[in-house]
Amino acid sequence: MVVLGVDTGGTFTDFTLFDGEKVQCYKTLSTPKDPSIAVINGLKEIVTGSDEKVLIHGSTVATNALLEGKTAKTALITTQGFEDILEIGRGNRLDLYNIFVDSKPVLIPTDLRFPISERINKDGEIVKPLRDEDIQELINEIKRDKSIESIAVCFLFSYKNPGHEEKIGKRLQELAFPTSLSSEIVPEYREYERMTTTVVNALVSPIMTHYLTSLESKLHKTKVRIMQSNGGAISIGKAKRDAVHTILSGPAGGVLGAFEIAKLSGTNHIITFDMGGTSTDVSLCNEAIQTTNESMINNIPVKIPVIDIHTVGAGGGSIAFIDDGGALSVGPISAGADPGPICYGKGDQITVTDAHLFLGRLDPEFFLGGHMSLYPESLKDPFDQMAKTLGISSVELADGIIRIANHKMEQAIRLISVEKGYDPKDYTLVSFGGAGGLHACDLMDALSIPGLIIPQNPGLLSATGMILSNVVKDYSQSILSKTELVPLNELDQEFQKLIDKGVHDLLEEGFSRKEIIIAKSLDMRYIGQSFELNVPFTEHYLPAFHNLHEQLYNYCSPEKPCEVVTIRIKVIGITKKPSIKEQILEGTDPKRAFIKEKEVIIHGHAYQAKVYNRDKLKSGNHIHGPAIIVEYSSTTVLLPNYFASIDPFESLCIQVKGG
Repeated sequence: MVVLGVDTGGTFTDFTLFDGEKVQCYKTLSTPKDPSIAVINGLKEIVTGSDEKVLIHGSTVATNALLEGKTAKTALITTQGFEDILEIGRGNRLDLYNIFVDSKPVLIPTDLRFPISERINKDGEIVKPLRDEDIQELINEIKRDKSIESIAVCFLFSYKNPGHEEKIGKRLQELAFPTSLSSEIVPEYREYERMTTTVVNALVSPIMTHYLTSLESKLHKTKVRIMQSNGGAISIGKAKRDAVHTILSGPAGGVLGAFEIAKLSGTNHIITFDMGGTSTDVSLCNEAIQTTNESMINNIPVKIPVIDIHTVGAGGGSIAFIDDGGALSVGPISAGADPGPICYGKGDQITVTDAHLFLGRLDPEFFLGGHMSLYPESLKDPFDQMAKTLGISSVELADGIIRIANHKMEQAIRLISVEKGYDPKDYTLVSFGGAGGLHACDLMDALSIPGLIIPQNPGLLSATGMILSNVVKDYSQSILSKTELVPLNELDQEFQKLIDKGVHDLLEEGFSRKEIIIAKSLDMRYIGQSFELNVPFTEHYLPAFHNLHEQLYNYCSPEKPCEVVTIRIKVIGITKKPSIKEQILEGTDPKRAFIKEKEVIIHGHAYQAKVYNRDKLKSGNHIHGPAIIVEYSSTTVLLPNYFASIDPFESLCIQVKGG
């Protein structure tokens, strides 16, 4: 069995192949107009033979469709009188003192929001029945608009009683309308977030279905699984129906891969730093990968389990420009794969990648293992022109671009660490992505992070993380019960309903019962609070909640009554994965990997830096900065006061000299 991880990014599409014995990697430029072209072209390059294959695919198709507004034309059916929830939202003002705030995007316009007479109360009791004649009248109205492609259904309190949603859903599906029911997508309370999540699913599922159907038709002897935002994979059929779960799937694979690599190197307290061509994703792992059910995509609440990742528009392709105030700025707009940076040969706007090449931090001879040409001679005129406008030298311009990008990424890391009560000094930075190694030492320096790990093939770690993933499905149910009124055995019974469904779904996917793991947790709060904390479900769940509240908010109130808001289970199907073999430590001298010396400008100063081929470095080798370490998928800049060693799992481990 051949297992493939495929990560489609904004600039490159990455491949990692495991054939049971060895791992192979490949990178190719993405094809934004049709991402499947890059996937198929890459598979032709990396796959040989006709063995049966499993492809685990992290896709940006759903994300890009939502961000660019290129979604299916969708109608919303909801309880009469509540059709404007999408527009009203929660009335939050993200920019409190800005009087020129743009109105938030309306996912579905007024003329496509259809109310229907029905009502279920907070206890799940039917107050006003859903009548067949009302359903037929509504269907007739919807059918008059021939361009409607998808329908979202979200009734009040359907998480308590899904009967009305199921009734209308059955009728719509009989008419071949792709239909998303909130009671299936997110059976939890908070009607606004439940509605937005259901609507997002309806908007992107037809787009994802079209893409995956097209991809399937071009693949032979291949079982496809799709990476989810929670770090697990799902079947292609479920991904078509529940495409909302695939948003942020690529970055999730990177965090998963980084966490597994870091454990081999002896730590599970890490900050992951994934810098690609278009954006940078950061995440903090405190003994485990952190997940959240409160994520925002383009200021739209999406209430699904996702790995807690923060993204900023700073990547290798981020464009440098002079803003309206006459200052140098970088990003968030990216040159992407087409036209790409100037040095790729087609672009005409300066990017972060161009700045690195201009300063000698990238070597054109070894970019993408020497398989992709760069054109440093094309940089002089654009840099000279922008530098002249700013009244600085071209070198100062390039150095300034890198410093601005560093500052954006530093702020992103502070957001997930310092602002949440975690000190970066207590963590190890794990850097990956095609551009990560160019900036990682700078971020270590800025944040006083004591250690840095750069795995093998860092530019492909998101794809590698996908072949390390299990099949994971999340199930939830809001119950809103006071803890003193819900005995432990009753909670067990509520959990069992979800467990039965989850196990059944994984058995249908071919897993045996012994390959399935169940993880149970609770969303809890003190009565009167607006939001919840998630704690593992054990017989000691109540003290665990108080302890977590104390840790996060510096106080707890054991004397106050508590409430169980939502029960959750994670059903995990364990898959076969490649193992990374521990290598024997060899000598410290890296002379067999030495290529040459070259001039590199770091922080405005010129240095003679040694250039090393990472593929020829062996476990135990030591490298002293300044140095440039080149490899197929990435380049690492080792600052003058830094020291690197190769650990037994062939990761680059970097520290400050004497640190």
